[in-house]
Formats: sequence, structure tokens, C-alpha cells
Amino acid sequence: MSLLENAAPAAAGDLDSAAFLAKLDAAKSAARVLATTNTAAKDAALEAIAQDLLACVDDIVAANAEDLARGRENGLSTGLLDRLTLTPQRVQGLADAVLDIVGIADPVGESVRGKTLPNGVHLEQVRVPFGVVGAIYEARPNVTVDIAALALKSGNVAVLRGGSAAERTNAVLVAVIQAALTRTGLPAASVQTIDEFGRPGAAALMRARGHVDLLVPRGSAQLIQTVVTESTVPVIETGAGVVHIVLDASAREDWAVDIVRNAKVQRPSVCNAVETLLVHADAAQRLLPPVLGALRAEGVTIHSDERALAIFPDAVPATEEDWETEYMSLDLAVRVVDDLDEAVEHIRRYSTSHTESIVTNDLANADRFLAEVDSAVVMVNASTRFTDGGEFGFGAEVGISTQKLHARGPMGLPELTSTKWLVRGSGQIRG
Repeated sequence: MSLLENAAPAAAGDLDSAAFLAKLDAAKSAARVLATTNTAAKDAALEAIAQDLLACVDDIVAANAEDLARGRENGLSTGLLDRLTLTPQRVQGLADAVLDIVGIADPVGESVRGKTLPNGVHLEQVRVPFGVVGAIYEARPNVTVDIAALALKSGNVAVLRGGSAAERTNAVLVAVIQAALTRTGLPAASVQTIDEFGRPGAAALMRARGHVDLLVPRGSAQLIQTVVTESTVPVIETGAGVVHIVLDASAREDWAVDIVRNAKVQRPSVCNAVETLLVHADAAQRLLPPVLGALRAEGVTIHSDERALAIFPDAVPATEEDWETEYMSLDLAVRVVDDLDEAVEHIRRYSTSHTESIVTNDLANADRFLAEVDSAVVMVNASTRFTDGGEFGFGAEVGISTQKLHARGPMGLPELTSTKWLVRGSGQIRG
């Protein structure tokens, strides 16, 4: 029997509470094992996962083809279909990312700080796993592998709700991962999917406080907001990407063209693609024709305010909704601003605090932008597409956190740990 047959998901319906709790109990038990598993054993499991992903690529792509066919029938957008797609090359990329994580230092047990008190008691704060990490996401089978691998290396169990759009693909991926875990002596329950429980399972995961230690949503603004508002489990919010690039008055034309084109066109369906371009009025006549001309040549639809439309007529008028939209497509909103103050104010009003970049040759304006823009990642003279765990050297990412708790920006291994204090004494008592 192939993995494709063996991993067939059950039909979703009313929640089977006993079966759901059994999975969470198994996750808690596995978390106790992983918390004390050494780095060598975790790395061996990751190497086995990478090997098995490549060995089972035909099963993975076949399952993905079923999900894609169903997605087209159900009218999934072009952007979501792109995120849903796994080709042999993308599976190779997933395997490579898993191997990259093998080469990254294990954060568990790392000493954060410490001191010896005057009475001789020694204090040390060390990194420890959260325990059970839940993830709710949609149409992103790469997230299944990324989160599973990062969770394992950081000593956490992953409980995954990947959504109906990728249900066949995720079932096969989890089966591959669990087989590799079993072969290397780690609990299969270290990575689980609850897709078979459907939406009732997702709702139950959000209320599984005491069984699940942390929940990470990835997907649409609506999905993320639902998890943030309804979950009783602590949530790290990964926000939508209404991403901005500012072309300052001093911006070089070649940099402006290359950076904006890359940020919009290379992969428009992802959260770090630029969605709004703000151009300083003093540079609009110089920069808008070459920048927007290059984008139109790539098939981008330009949504322009009146001043940009007057300079580059091959566009459509922008509406208020355009400034708030994460297109995830070949669309771009463009506005001419009078100065950097107006650009920063626009970002403050419409940004989702994901990533913003400025193209400038003015050092003072670059420093102002870095200091005044309050997003998870703020850039100067670089494409917003660099906001990515792999590009940051994390191997992969759990998501791009846009909140202000301990994790912000691309989440790698350290962001999947908490800390505890170790206190070593020699009979001291408090007076």
C-alpha cells in the first residue's frame, strides 16, 4: 500500500471528543520525551525526514494534484493555488530546509543569563521547549514540514490543522514524517494532524488550554483574527502582509526598478510581497515611468491615486480599499506623497506591521525610516522578499510574527522556546 492510500483522511463531521483528546494526550506524552531528547537524536530524525520526503516525492505530488484539482473546482484564487502547489522542486526545497535546521544550533538548554547571589545561591535562566505547539493554517502544505521540523529541533510537539484545501497533501506529509520519527526512535505523536476533525477540531484546538501550550495561526487576516479573538490558548499572531515600499526623493532609478519589481513579481502570492508603493513627489516624474513600466511589462495591474495616474496613465484609479488590501496577486497600489512624513503616516494608518522598505540615498532619511516605522521588519534599499526565515538563516520559519511579545518577525528555533530558572544552593534559607 502506498503512502497516498495509507494516509487517506477521515471525513470531517461533528467532533469525536474522545478521539480528539486521545491525540492531545499523546501529544503531551510525546512532549515529555522530546523535552529531554538530545540534539543528536533530534538531528537524526530530521535527516530521516528529509530523506523520506525525497523518497516519497511521487506520493506527495500525487496527493497535491488531488488538492489542486479540488481547489480549482472550488474557485480558489490564483494566489492560494500557488501557495498550495508542491512540485518535485518545491519538495526538494522542503527537504533542503529540514537539513538546514540540522545545521542550526539547538536552543534548548542555552543559558540566557545567570548570577550568583551574595549568599552563594546560583541562578541560571535557560531555554526550554514550550511543550505542545498548535498551528492553524490554510492551503500551505510547506508549513506542515517547516513547523514540524522547527518544533522537533526545539523539543516541541506539533499539532497541525492544515485546512481542507491541502488535506490530502498534509495527510501524506504527516505520514512521511511520522514514519521517519518511528524509524529513528522518537514518538510518532511528536507530529500530528487534526485535519480529520474538520472545523470543529480547529475550534477545539483553540480551546485546548492545558493540552496545548502555544498556538500559531498562519493564513488570511480573517483566519488570524478568528484565532486571536476566540482562542483560550496563548497565541503568537502572524499578521497579513500589507507591505509598503517608499521611493524617496534621492532613490536611484536602477535600485527602485529592481527592488520594486522583485518585491512584487518574484512571487506575488506570499506575505512579504509589496502591495503599496509610495513615491516622493520630487521623484515621481523621474521614477514612476520606469518603475511602473517594468511592472506593467510583467503583467502587474497598477491601482494609482490621481497624481500617479497623471504621470503613468496605464493604470486604474485607486480606491480607499486598495490601501488596505493584501492582494496576493499581480496588483499594486501606488500613491504620490509630498514628503517622508506623509509616507510614514500612510504606513502607520494602513500597514499590518509586517515589512516596510525605503529606497533612498539620504542617510538621514534612512535612519528616520528605521527609527519611526514600527513594523516587524524595516529595511533600507532591499526587497521586502527578504523577510523570510530561510533568507534570515533560520532554515525555515514558523511564521512572520507581527505582534510585540517575545517573538517578532520571522520565527525560528529560539522563538519556539520559553525559559525557566535553575536555582542551585548548598543549604541556604531565606532570612
